[in-house]
Amino acid sequence: MSGILEGKRVLITGVLMESSIAFHTAKLAQEQGAEIILTAFPRPTLTERIAKKLPKPTKVIELDVTNDEHLGRLADIVGEELGGLDGVVHSIGFAPQDALGGNFLNTPFESVATAMHVSAYSLKSLTMACLPLMQNGGSVVGLTFDASFAWPQYDWMGPAKAALEATSRYMARDLGKQNIRCNLVSAGPIGSMAAKSIPGFAELASVWDDRSPLEWDLKDPEPAGRGVVALLSDWFPKTTGEIVHVDGGLHAIGA
Repeated sequence: MSGILEGKRVLITGVLMESSIAFHTAKLAQEQGAEIILTAFPRPTLTERIAKKLPKPTKVIELDVTNDEHLGRLADIVGEELGGLDGVVHSIGFAPQDALGGNFLNTPFESVATAMHVSAYSLKSLTMACLPLMQNGGSVVGLTFDASFAWPQYDWMGPAKAALEATSRYMARDLGKQNIRCNLVSAGPIGSMAAKSIPGFAELASVWDDRSPLEWDLKDPEPAGRGVVALLSDWFPKTTGEIVHVDGGLHAIGA
């Protein structure tokens, strides 16, 4: 029986550690029949090392999503490797340390601008760089952390994720005519590289111990990866502008 991504070609960003959602997305995508290509920044060699743990070999491209030169050459490099694209996974987020950990009221705009550029605007810039390769439509899937709430310690990454969520909706509006779907997976907390950069992450994650209807495992990124792969597939042919929660159901619980 063929997988749900059989014949699909997918670009995946953000594979930094084996514990990341992006790594499990890449692994599941290959298992479900996709050809994939990875991007990495600032240490492509780290991603190349992690990529060796995937079921099949895959190429790793250096890509700084804030660098116009990198974005400008992306379609040519990916086109040579895969011929085209059917899916793009945006798993990119960054905020300087002074934009996290309870410093919200004192964070300078320069740090806020960096968080917004890398974590939100890049969804648009990455998709537009890949657009020439998506002649037959496709699926863009990003990762968010529910921006409906103000989370402890998360600070300016919260507004950055809110901007990401709005960006995805506007992209869904403007790219629908090209049969390109744009959706997000809102995952619960995972003990990834990104999480380790957030001071007080344990306080934030502890909310799931008390409120999540389904037991949540910080060490298990696979459920979120499955959500991403499902949205990349043809099983959601008319779903766009959506945020699919893979968070144990916590988003539905008030207290």
